[in-house]
Amino acid sequence: MSTTLLWYTTRGAGAVSMVLLSGVVVLGILSALRVQTAGWPRFLTTGLHRNLALMTLVFLALHIVTAVIDPFTHLGWLTAVVPFSSYYRTIWLGLGTIAFELLLAIVVTSLIRGFIGHVAWRLVHWLAYASWPIAIIHGIGTGTDTQSAWSIVLTIACVGSVAAAVGYRVLRGSSDPLASARSEFRAGIARRPEQ
Repeated sequence: MSTTLLWYTTRGAGAVSMVLLSGVVVLGILSALRVQTAGWPRFLTTGLHRNLALMTLVFLALHIVTAVIDPFTHLGWLTAVVPFSSYYRTIWLGLGTIAFELLLAIVVTSLIRGFIGHVAWRLVHWLAYASWPIAIIHGIGTGTDTQSAWSIVLTIACVGSVAAAVGYRVLRGSSDPLASARSEFRAGIARRPEQ
């Protein structure tokens, strides 16, 4: 495989991963808020969120594998699993490794959700809010095209869409059924007469 093909594949898979991960975060926020319309039921948002997350992992794996086997960087597989172990762009690649490992934790706990329970799964799932900005910073610091117009527009679109979704969630308030159940439970205890 030519070095040029590996370089383009790494760049392309990284950009696609950024777009897909941003879409996953936005859909995750909309799913958590129970956003739905008559033409777009909630189960569709949830299913799209899950499938987009799986597609993100495919492109992320392609991004990582092509970056590791590219002879120009000589990264090695250790860089893909141990943050800040690379001599090449140490900080930026380390951030990418951390973002990948946070996503991996989300995926693994999603697969074993039935065993660990909803509360534990939800706590780990909040790592998406850490993983996404770390991945964006990784792309800005590592990317060879970060100064190009297409890359700037793509990054701004991804950051803008996630910021808008987070802003919407903050303005709308929490619709977490566990939070409301805990509130109702506490209110019931407070109203209970003394024994």
